[in-house]
Amino acid sequence: MNDMAIAATLFAPEDLRLVTREPGTLAPGMVRLRFGAGGICGSDLHYFRHARTGDYVVTEPLILGHEVSGEIVAVGTDVDGLSPGDRVSVNPSRWCGTCVRCREGRQNLCENIYFMGSASKTPHMQGGFSSLFDATPDQCVKVPSSLPFSSAALAEPLAVALHAVARAGAIRGAHVALFGAGPIGLLTMLAARRAGADHITMVDIAAAPLAFARSLGADAAIDVSAGTAELDDAAAGGPIDVAFEISGTSAGLASAIRAVRRGGTVVLIGNLPGGDIPVPANAVMAKELDLRGTFRFGTEFQTAVDLIVAGEIDVQKLITAQRPLREAPDAFRLALDRSQSVKVVLTAD
Repeated sequence: MNDMAIAATLFAPEDLRLVTREPGTLAPGMVRLRFGAGGICGSDLHYFRHARTGDYVVTEPLILGHEVSGEIVAVGTDVDGLSPGDRVSVNPSRWCGTCVRCREGRQNLCENIYFMGSASKTPHMQGGFSSLFDATPDQCVKVPSSLPFSSAALAEPLAVALHAVARAGAIRGAHVALFGAGPIGLLTMLAARRAGADHITMVDIAAAPLAFARSLGADAAIDVSAGTAELDDAAAGGPIDVAFEISGTSAGLASAIRAVRRGGTVVLIGNLPGGDIPVPANAVMAKELDLRGTFRFGTEFQTAVDLIVAGEIDVQKLITAQRPLREAPDAFRLALDRSQSVKVVLTAD
């Protein structure tokens, strides 16, 4: 294929450009996809604003995008089970499959992982916000032609939410609080409800996302923009058994630790600022809390696709705007405005 590709490429903070590139010759064992849709993630927005997310710093031009779907347009040699015309949801993870963590079944902690649209390694692994991009067959999960590309693209954030809920342990009948009402927070809310959470409280500092959370089924939505240090049990609907920190802020983590009951669990999902941050560690000790990290996802990606295809979780409810890939810079600016958007999705046209 000699078609040129247009890619949303980050060069510096708030310097996102549409760059024309030559995809090159398709390598053996790879497939080439035409971009179908891509969700703009919170980490994409961190890269856009700061050219970094957490400890991952952009040191070379980076094509963003890891929530993507597309149509296969070519297959390399030694590829079985995929053909041009197949629609797929793309798992952005490339696991080695051979390291100790992979053999343990914890592929998300793969010691040799490459992740699309991430600066975690140098050279960076380029992302999927490109009109043409390549992937391995293992990254491609076929979906019905009737499924919108936008739904298939959101399997990735749903997989993040499913993995986080799994890390929390048994939550049937539990009171769950989520600190951060962005897309991952909302999907975690839906995943927690599916896992049997009895009462769900959403906490945020912005009114619009909290209203959206209520519309999706939150039992309580609490605005802490006034800087309340303690989350009142009465307002939350009783003692909190499990708290998910999704905001990616030290204040959110501190609030989650303080709010959860004695003997409760705090799960960290949000990508916190790089380096050291203040944590109320004495509360973790004195309340004997379980503080658990959660990083991306493993086999939950296939589960996420299956749930979306079956209609068990309707990710379309989160999409508040769609913009063509050629308008990516403006779409990113829209996604930054939480008063106007929850989930912004890029489309092929």
